[in-house]
Formats: sequence, C-alpha cells, structure tokens
Amino acid sequence: MNDPGLDEPIKQTSKGVEQDRKDELEFQREDEQAFLTPSRWWFASTAFPLLAGTFGPMASAFSVCALAENWRVIVPNGPGGNEAHGIDIKDPGWLIAINTISLLLALVANLALLLNMARRLSFAIAQPITIVGWFISSLLLVALVVAATYGLDLPGQNRALTQAFYYAIIASALYFLIAAMMCVTVYGAYKGHYPQEFKLTMSQRTLMLQTISFMVYMLGGAAVYYRVEGWQFLDCVYFTNYTLLTVGIGSYAPLTHTGRALLFPYAIGGIVILGLVVGSIRSLVLERGKKKLGSRMVERKRVQLLKKMQKRGQQKKLTPIASERQADDLGMTERERRKFEFELMRKIQDHASQRQKWNALFISSSAWLILWLVGAVVFWKAEHAQEWTYFGALYFAYTSLLTIGYGDYKNFSNAGKPAFVFWSLLAVPTLTIVISNMGDTVVKSIRDLTDYLGEFTVLPGESPTRQRARQLVTNITGPFRGKQGREKIMDEPPGMLGEKEDGSTQGTQGQQAMTRATDGLARDVEKEELDAADEALKRGDEVSKDAHEYHYQLIREFRNVMKHLDENPPRRYTYEEWAWFLKLMGEDEDNQTSHRKAPINVRNDYQGNREPDMQKGGAENSADERRQWSWLGNRSPLMGEMGEAEWVLERLAITLEKELKRRHECRKDRRDGEVGSEAEKGHDEQR
Repeated sequence: MNDPGLDEPIKQTSKGVEQDRKDELEFQREDEQAFLTPSRWWFASTAFPLLAGTFGPMASAFSVCALAENWRVIVPNGPGGNEAHGIDIKDPGWLIAINTISLLLALVANLALLLNMARRLSFAIAQPITIVGWFISSLLLVALVVAATYGLDLPGQNRALTQAFYYAIIASALYFLIAAMMCVTVYGAYKGHYPQEFKLTMSQRTLMLQTISFMVYMLGGAAVYYRVEGWQFLDCVYFTNYTLLTVGIGSYAPLTHTGRALLFPYAIGGIVILGLVVGSIRSLVLERGKKKLGSRMVERKRVQLLKKMQKRGQQKKLTPIASERQADDLGMTERERRKFEFELMRKIQDHASQRQKWNALFISSSAWLILWLVGAVVFWKAEHAQEWTYFGALYFAYTSLLTIGYGDYKNFSNAGKPAFVFWSLLAVPTLTIVISNMGDTVVKSIRDLTDYLGEFTVLPGESPTRQRARQLVTNITGPFRGKQGREKIMDEPPGMLGEKEDGSTQGTQGQQAMTRATDGLARDVEKEELDAADEALKRGDEVSKDAHEYHYQLIREFRNVMKHLDENPPRRYTYEEWAWFLKLMGEDEDNQTSHRKAPINVRNDYQGNREPDMQKGGAENSADERRQWSWLGNRSPLMGEMGEAEWVLERLAITLEKELKRRHECRKDRRDGEVGSEAEKGHDEQR
C-alpha cells in the first residue's frame, strides 16, 4: 500500500529534477545559439549601439562648437589678411535658435540611448526618441549649412566661413550616420534576430562614459584657455585637442604664466582619460570583436572540413560506433573515433586563429592607411592658401598620426582645424589597434625569428640543431601540416595535475581574493565529503560512500579549474582531460548514447519560438534524455565563445548543484517518511 504522506515530497523531488534538467538544456542552447549568431547581427546588436553611444556625445560636442562662434567672417583686404583673423558677421537670430534646437534634440537623443542601455527606459520608447532626435538634428544642421552659404560671395566683400560652420557639417554627418546605425539595430530587433534590449557589459558602458568625460574635459579646458590666453574658443579647442593627444603641433602655446601653470595638471589629467578611452577601445575591439569574429571563422572552417570529408567518403569516421562489427570495419573504437574528432577540431581552431589574427591586422592596417591617405587629401584641399602639395599634406598627416608633431606644417585654415580635431580623434585609437594586432602577428614572428637565429648562432639552446630546425619548419608550415604527436595517456585524473608550467595567471586583486576564498571554502567542503564517506563506509553503506566520493571529486575538480580561469594564454585541455571532466558530468566518451554525427549546416534560433533544425526530434527535446553532440558539431564545448575553463567550471557547477540538491531532497524524503511512519504507528497503538 502506498504511503499518502510521501506523495507530495516525491512530486516535489520529481519537479526539482525536471527543472534542473531544463536549466541545463537552456544553458547548452544559449551557448550554441550565441556561437551561431551571424557576425553582421552582432554588429547590429552590439557594435552599432556602442558606436552610437560613443559618437553621439562627440557629435554633440561638435554641435556646441558650432554654436560657440559666428559662422561667417569678412576677410580683410591687403597683405596679411586671412580667414583665421576675419571680422565676424553676426549670425541672425533664427540661425542661432535653430542651431540651439538641434543641439537640444541631440542631447535628448543621447540621454534616451544611455537610459535605454542602463535599462531605465524601454527599447520601444527610447529608440524612436533617439533615432528621430538625431535625424532631425542632422536635417536642421544641413538646412543651416545650406542657408549660411547663400550670399557668401558678395561684390566688394571677401567673405569666408568660420570653424563653427565646419563643425556643424561634421556634427550633422555624425548624427545622420549614428541614426542610420540605430535604424539597423531596431530593424534586427523587431525581426527577432536578437532581443529588444542592449546587453552591454560594464566595460562597454564605461567606454561611453569615458568618451563623454574626455569630450567634456577637452571643451572645459578650451573654455579655461579662452579666458586665460584670450584666444578664440575654437582655436582653444584645436589647442586642447593636439595637446591631449600628445601631437604637439605648436600652432598655439600658452604665453601667460597662468596658462603654463595650468598645463601641468590639465595635460596629465587629459592623457590619463585618453589612456582609459584607448584602453577600453582596445579591450572591446581586440577581445570581444576578435572573439566573435574568430568564432564565426571557426564555424566556416568546420563547415568546409565536413563538406570536404563528405566528398571524400569519410563520413563513417564521423558516425558514432554502435556495435563491435562497426568498430572492426572502421578499425577504431568509439573513444578513438571521438579523439579523432577532437584532434580535427583542434586543427580547425589553430588554423582559424592564425588566419583571424592576420585578417584583423589587414583590416586595422587598411583603416589606418585610409585615414592617412584620405586625411592627407582633406588637409591638402583645406590648406590651399598655404600652397601645400599632396606630399606635404601626406607628410603632415603621417607625423600627426604617429603623434610625432614636428610643427613644420600647421593648420591655419578654418576648414583644416575642425577636420584635424575630428580626424585625430579617430586616428589615435586606430593606431593603437594596429600596434596591438601587429603584436600578435608581425612582432611575434620577428621575435620568434630572432630567438631562432640566436639559438643557431650566439645563444645555442639545449635542444639539438636538427630538432630546432624541425620545430622551425613546423611553426612556418602551420598546424595543418606535419604529423601531430600523440598525447600521453594519463594514469591519474588530468584535472588533478595542477597548473601548466608555461601558463601564467592574471586578474585583479579582487578576483584573486575571491579565488582564494572559494578555494578555502571548497577545501572545507571536500573534507566534509571525505569524512561523510568514511562514516558511510563504517556503517557499511556503499551507496552513500560512493555518492560522497563522487561529490568530493566534483568539488576538487571545481577548485582546480577555478585556478585556470585567469591563465594567459587561456587554458586548452587535452582530450584525456576533457574525457575525465565529461565523465564527472555524467557522460562517457566510450558510450555512443550521447554522441551524434556532426551536422554540416545548422539553422539558428534567435527568439526561441521555433525549433531549429538541430533540436528536432522527440527524444532530443525531452528533458529526460541527454542531447547528443559531436566534437565537430555546433554543440561542441570547443565551438562556443566561452573559454574552455569557464565552460568546464559552469558545467561542473551545474552538476554539483544538481547532485547536492538531489541529496538534500533524498534526506528530506527520508525524514518525512520516518515522521509519517511514526505517526501511523502511534495511530495504530491508539486503536
């Protein structure tokens, strides 16, 4: 007869196990879906809002510059007369009013975007305000620019346009560009390619705040020097720009003691803020951007390899082995076949990584080259009064781009100074990215070549000459050539081997303190599990003893993997290590039950409201069955954007949490059962 008192605890336990399984499946799906997101939609969902949040404040700063001075001047006749020292023509009231309205609309648009990114304002409300505000600001400035040029050439007067006019042109172009970017972002969100929210990291939000701080700092410094030195405000903006960017052209220099004294703290503070901005850009572009684009390159290489193997009739090596006869025909066991898949995946990763680094160098170098050549054309045309040649403008742009700043060429025209301010704000971060990419490719190749030459000549190493030559050929030919050495089979669980000899750890003091705290807590839990296992052994309870030993292994590996998170370069586990970790998670590399043939083409699922191709099938979608995967498939842990140590740690945590929850529920059921039995016994005695 069933005990009615146990029905409810059993139901609750069943629901808890089912929910744990659903959570695990959701984690797997999120990981594989994040990897399958096309790069173009990553740009639309993350890069475009980030660019808009960065260039929006810059455009507003240029709008302030456009409002700071009159737009037209009369150039004095005679020798020495130039547009930089012209006589102001007072702007009409309607021009100032419309210019002010344009600035206010742009500020509201910026504020709406920032509130949306901070999740203080909904996507549906913020984006129309942002896009419409920027578009209207752009159109108003364009209308003012056209109106300002009307009647510029009057008989008997030599009129010219001021720096404020050209700042208005730059601001209107930026407003239009970032509004168009946000239109693409909104389109992708409403089409369901990604959620209608910005999942920006703290570093991405920090970049926007740092950009705002730098622009405010630059304009604030210009206002101070406007008062101290008596220069025109926009000339002060030009001065603070090339000062903070350490170009040092020398067109303007402080002449008063106050101005020179203020330069000491002002320059240091600005350089610090600029360093933070450049560091954030480098971190975002080189880390997040490279990771996403690198992941997509791995996906393309994976598809190419699978198609090539299909054409060559090698699909059998990718099909799980379900019988001994199939293993004899193929000449390998299921574990050996899985290791073959793993090694292929490693080759794909290595090849894609090298190609991605050189592609990043090519793209960043091309951007740097375009900035150099196009900037030279702009300066050549803007400084026609100084009779610059294109080569002279090229020389000026090059020395400015590298922040050399000899000062033999200087901007004097009203068009050249605003162009230089905007151009330099783009050029310095671009140069930083180029140098960083060169460190991963060209500089590394030169350093390796120098080391090899040193070993062959004045600094011989311990390895024989023939072995060093063979290693050099292997490095040059790449990961797809030459025979790959077999990895040593380990007798102990690989995760217990500790740190790699050549690995280094990084991290902030807070992260290291958290790691030490977690490590100490894990040690205490390990001791508790071992003590519980000893007590179970004394009682003769083999089931409890095995469970406690299993928990001990999970916690110990969790603690070891925690140490791998901050290694540089990131930890890459061997196949034997992966097999051990998977076994702890409940999967056996020798058993084909959870294995499948790697799919070539996989359809992505962005909204979660339809089943993608890879998730079709009743058994696979059931919460009671494990999802099948392949080392060469989209569900492979080597395919996600998550690092290997992070992936293993996440899955170990899920497994450990599930096991501890199951143990807690079993204890609770046992206690409820004992209470129910005692109550029933007491009721029988009363009768």
